[in-house]
Amino acid sequence: MSTDLNHKIAETLLLLQQAVADFAPVVFANSLGAEDMVLTDLIAKYQPDIAMFSLDTGRLPKETYDLIQEVRQRYSVPLTVYFPNNELVEKYVSQHGINGFYDSVENRKGCCFTRKVEPLRRALKGKGAWITGMRRDQAVTRGRLEASSFDADNSLQKFNPLLEWSNKDVWAYIRQNDVPYNKLHDQFYPSLGCAPCTRSVSPGEDIRAGRWWWEDPESKECGLHVGQRNKVAHGSGMQVASNPSLPASCERIIEIAARPVARQEQTA
Repeated sequence: MSTDLNHKIAETLLLLQQAVADFAPVVFANSLGAEDMVLTDLIAKYQPDIAMFSLDTGRLPKETYDLIQEVRQRYSVPLTVYFPNNELVEKYVSQHGINGFYDSVENRKGCCFTRKVEPLRRALKGKGAWITGMRRDQAVTRGRLEASSFDADNSLQKFNPLLEWSNKDVWAYIRQNDVPYNKLHDQFYPSLGCAPCTRSVSPGEDIRAGRWWWEDPESKECGLHVGQRNKVAHGSGMQVASNPSLPASCERIIEIAARPVARQEQTA
């Protein structure tokens, strides 16, 4: 293992320790991509007091479910899985169709809100900080990320411990530590998401070119990592509650989302 990678590992562990020391309870949002498998391995080995969760949107590829099972078998830290609110999903599908996210960026972001953002808010409730595997060079939308910053949308601290890691660093760690990973990576899927919204990439393409490939790069975020205040999650009928003039339909969805949801998560 190179000196540079060892240094990055040490810096990552220090940041994880800082997060726990200053902001406990801390939770890791595990997307099950290559970067997040590096963090899974590091957290399980060195910082097991950081809880882990993942979001099952209901439209993940089989390979991702296989990896969820492998994580359960390999690591002692439980992986809690959160699911979307079924009433929100049903409302979205009734309005836009099962694949309505292809019709516009607004519809796609609405689907992401329903299947990702709303479950994320439940997963982060009561936490002091959350951790992601985002790296600066993954996309043009992530160039201004910080290793630690306050997430105003979710009202807690957010850490990106692998911010300065390169793709080469990530895969060097995975290979040298025999870390399990999503087998779609072997089929030219460098960035993973829901099955209908992810394709393989060609040599020379950006690593996130396969995500929402029908959109411009500047719009390629799902809402988990981009400020949402004063913005509309179009397509779902959901508008952020900071707007004082919510239509009745939006209020209805907010009411549904606020209800206690039975059996919405499980521990893998």
